[in-house]
Amino acid sequence: MNEQYELDGTTIASSTNSSNSPVEGKGGEFHSYTWTITAKQAKERLDKRVLESLGMDISRTQIQMWIKDGHVLVNGAAVKSNYKCASGDVVELTMPEPESVDIVAENIPLDVYYEDSDVIVINKPRGLVVHPAPGHTSGTVVNALMHHCKDLSGINGELRPGIVHRIDKDTSGLLMAAKNDKAHVSLADQLKAHTVLRKYLALVHGNIPHDQGTIDAPIGRDEQDRKMYTVTERNSKHAVTHFRVLERFGDSTLVELQLETGRTHQIRVHMKYIGHPLVGDPMYSRGTRGLKMNGQALHAQTLGFVHPISGETLQFQAPLPEDMEELLKSIRNR
Repeated sequence: MNEQYELDGTTIASSTNSSNSPVEGKGGEFHSYTWTITAKQAKERLDKRVLESLGMDISRTQIQMWIKDGHVLVNGAAVKSNYKCASGDVVELTMPEPESVDIVAENIPLDVYYEDSDVIVINKPRGLVVHPAPGHTSGTVVNALMHHCKDLSGINGELRPGIVHRIDKDTSGLLMAAKNDKAHVSLADQLKAHTVLRKYLALVHGNIPHDQGTIDAPIGRDEQDRKMYTVTERNSKHAVTHFRVLERFGDSTLVELQLETGRTHQIRVHMKYIGHPLVGDPMYSRGTRGLKMNGQALHAQTLGFVHPISGETLQFQAPLPEDMEELLKSIRNR
């Protein structure tokens, strides 16, 4: 099966092969992608360009492993991850069949908002980690999905089956996952094209003077603390967040935020950047006095996307969790 779609202005040819797997001794379905480097993309590192073009929730380390193992070719030849792309280079990625997933399916209750044979949408509670990681291999959304769905897309490899996008552990709200690879590619493409509707509600410190605005500031890792992110021009990615004030309380503000891009910790970093960090944020509200909460007061309220198979536009909305409702109630009753 061959398909074409666009990412970063480049037409990518995607094909699915169900017989000859590139992984020795294995059969089954895998995906291959071929695209041509544009003049604008020239001089970029190969691993970065593959990561950006795929637009999936795959780590750069995973991309580098694929390059090292010969799953990524440039003009038909194997190169290193730090290869500098040239205009006109033809890059081929043959995505290997994922390793067998060694994740224990756990009967963790899920608040399912929508489900069919291709996609599932859940309302994640605050405190639940989305996917397993070294040192945290159980009690996650993925463990719950493995039990609930039995089958998920395998594009992301061993630790993140089905996961197309993420929300932080201490953020509540709507999250979608793919049940097969075709759905995964489509949803990832929509995220890359910024056509997925993602609106959040947040309670932030301070009184935001503007009724609405846009924060357009690049985000990268904080060189002083690698677990955190910050607004920086160095090794950063374009990031845009739109906000609209819903209610002011003097020392805090309730805002609706809409993501145009989806960088790690984007809302938390952008709100800190404009001087209004999220109430309860353990990383970006350090030293902020006043209102407190167990985890950041951030809720992914609205999620909308085009169904990857039917083409139907779907949109879902989840009410604020009880802890945020109680906090807002106490503020209004002061």
